[in-house]
Order: sequence, then C-alpha cells, then structure tokens
Amino acid sequence: MEIRFSAAEEAFRAEARAWLAANVPRERPARTDLKGRRTFDLAWQRRLFEAGWAGISWPKEYGGRGASLMEQLVWFEEYARAGAPEITTTFVGLNHAGPTLIACGSEEQKAFHLPRILGGRVIWCQGFSEPNAGSDLASLQTRAAIDGDHLVVNGQKIWTSYGNIAEFQELLVRTNPAEPRHRGITWVICPMDAPGIDIRPITTLTGDHDFCEVFYDNVRIPLANVVGQINDGWRVAMATLSFERGTAFLSEQVRLSRRIEDLAGLARTVSGPKGQRRAIDDDEIARRLARAAAEVDAMRAMSYRSISLAARTGMPGAEASMIRLFFSELVQRIDVLAMDVLGAAAVTAREGEPAVRWATSYLTGLSQTIGGGTKDIQRNIIGERVLGLPR
Repeated sequence: MEIRFSAAEEAFRAEARAWLAANVPRERPARTDLKGRRTFDLAWQRRLFEAGWAGISWPKEYGGRGASLMEQLVWFEEYARAGAPEITTTFVGLNHAGPTLIACGSEEQKAFHLPRILGGRVIWCQGFSEPNAGSDLASLQTRAAIDGDHLVVNGQKIWTSYGNIAEFQELLVRTNPAEPRHRGITWVICPMDAPGIDIRPITTLTGDHDFCEVFYDNVRIPLANVVGQINDGWRVAMATLSFERGTAFLSEQVRLSRRIEDLAGLARTVSGPKGQRRAIDDDEIARRLARAAAEVDAMRAMSYRSISLAARTGMPGAEASMIRLFFSELVQRIDVLAMDVLGAAAVTAREGEPAVRWATSYLTGLSQTIGGGTKDIQRNIIGERVLGLPR
C-alpha cells in the first residue's frame, strides 16, 4: 500500500485547492426547492466544465479531466474540504449514465449525450428499482416489446431520484420474458418527455420530492437508444452500479469527518443527558464521539488502500462493497449520536434552528443502508468475492 502522494499529486492538490477557493459558490438554494437546485447544479457543472474540472475521472477524449485514481482521491478530498456543492441532481448523469455510455455505448450515443452531461445541459435519472424488484433487481418485470424499430415499454419504476426534473433516464426493461432472471434484460436510454410516461413524486420523511414513481403506458423508445445489445442489459447494469461505488464516495467521507468536528462543537454548547453539564463532558457521549472520529479515519485508510490497489492492478475490487457497507452504517451511528447530543431539541426545533439540520440528516440517513445496494447485498458481495463463501 502506498499512502504518500507524489510531488505531481501535491501540485495537483494545490491547483485544485486554489481554484475551488476562488470559485465555490456560497449561496445555495433551499433543499426543498428542487427546480432551484436543478438550475444551481447545472450552472455549477458548467462552471466546472469551462474551467476543465468536470468529469474528473472521465477520459480526456470524452471531455473529462482524465485524472489518475490518486488525483481523483485528491480532488474529492479538496472538493469536500472547500465546502463545494454536493453532487445531487447531476449525480446519475455524471457517475452512472456518462461512464456507462463511455464503456458500453455506441459512438452516436456518446457523441450526443456525453457533451450534454458534462457541460451541465441535462439531468438524468435512474429507472432500475420496481415495487417488487429492489435488492433483487434481476426480478424486474417492466416489459419492452420490439415493434419495428422501436421498443414499446409498459410497467412501473419506483425510487427514481429526480425523475420529475430529468430529461433522460437509464432504464432497465425485460425484453425476453422467456429467459430466466439476469438474461433477457435490456439497458435503454429513455427520454422522460416521451408520450405515455406518468411521473408521480413521492414525499419523503423530510418533506422532499426527490424520489418519484414512474409509470410507462405503451412508451415508444427507438432501438437506437439501446446501450449494448438487446438482452445484454444485466452486464451493462453491473457496469453502471460499479461506478456508484467508486472514488466519488471520498468526498462524502471527508464531509463525514467535518460533521464529526461540527458535532463535537455542538456537544460543547448544549446540555448533556442529565442537563447538569455540557454534552461533551458526558463520558458516554465523549466516548462515542471519539469512536466515530476513529472510525472515519479507519474508513479513509480502507479507501486509500482500495484506491492504491486499483491504481496498481487497473481493476477495482470487491473492497468497494466493504467501504460502502461500513460508510452507510457509520453514517447512521453518527446520526443517532447527534440525536442523543441534541436530546429533546432534535424534535422540538423550529425551521431555521441548527438542530433542524441534524434532525433532517438523521431522517435522510435512514436510507443509507438501502440506496446503491442494500447492506445485505453488500454483505453477500463481500462473502462471495472476498471471503470465498458459497452463493
């Protein structure tokens, strides 16, 4: 394992830090203003693109930075330290659809879609999960029949992030019902304004409308929008999901470290469980804060090791699932700790008070062990690919 940065990598860090310090926007739209977030995120993406910082991991021939794995690590660390905008509405396009098209798309698909994604001109969403096909994605039932030079899609998707503000969707459909499970699935680019699509936002615990249900009623999609081959969608989908567990999580890890610092600061200003002294002076609160800080450092070390290994072998390993699992459960432990530090204020605070931010984080964090592959799926991957256990 090589954990030291070269002179060139440190120079890259200095360049990234200077640019971010001069360009990170300080005014942000409200979390619940989804249209405002879309406008803001696309404008920020265009600024990154124009300065040569967009698509940090994308190959240069497709407009990206072409950064090495170690440079990506540096970029995401500096990005988080600078308090740069979280990648939310543009996440699917940048980290799912774009890389998948680079790996599996046709030249025509790449030429049309990649500049639009990287240049901050479009939003993408994901159409994978269904009411009866979440963790068991291979059981999806949304059908697509071939009719001339089109697919005709019927069915339903759920938990489609930003489906109500997206132009395109990465959509998995079953094109051969006679084939078992993983076979007979196709990955297709779906225009979200196609006739027959009905988008219904889902209100979450935090009052957000980021998630949607999407219904398809004889939606016609050109066969030219198929990525890879008909009935080869499972292989393409696995390429898509592998990108979600890559280096982009490093920025979230750095943000998590900052949250621990913020939480320790909060514990110095509020009363402890018995109301007689500061929360930070409570032995159990102090122990849990120290443990959380140590676990964040341990996770960073795991990430450094994984990236160092991938940089030498050229292949990402199943270690990404170990990091993803550890991260998701650690986030939830920190969120619970924040609630214990705040006490009653966690549920009585009014909009605008600092406690609301921590309470919102707690509610949002409940999905951490579900999104991007549930904790159980991650454990299966670890058991099979790391420990060599039978399926």
